[in-house]
Amino acid sequence: MTKKEITKLSYEITGFAIKVHKELGPGLLESVYEQCLKYELEQNGYNVKQQLVVTIKYGELSLESSLKIDLLVNDLIVVELKTVENILPIHEAQLLTYMKLLKKPQGLLINFNTTNITKSLKPLVNDLFSKLEN
Repeated sequence: MTKKEITKLSYEITGFAIKVHKELGPGLLESVYEQCLKYELEQNGYNVKQQLVVTIKYGELSLESSLKIDLLVNDLIVVELKTVENILPIHEAQLLTYMKLLKKPQGLLINFNTTNITKSLKPLVNDLFSKLEN
């Protein structure tokens, strides 16, 4: 996988999120947007895992945690959905931690409680992304 391919996938996911948002508008529960975005992605041929439980490894310890990823698309991009007034630094930290634990190069933080998703969307990358070929 290259940076260009991951960026293209991220762009496509964003397009489907915009489609869902235009259809439903703001103000609904996060779970509604999650189900609809998953539906759109799957209808268009993407592999989507929903509410994926994150296993935390600490030394020899392996914890089945209560941490759950909203969506994992094509086993590459972690999608964390919110329906909040403002995206906070803790939301970004949460997504970066999920990406680290799952060893995924990119994440998308999407807030559906907005009038314009593209203004509030935060694409995040980590060291794994920077090590990929262009």
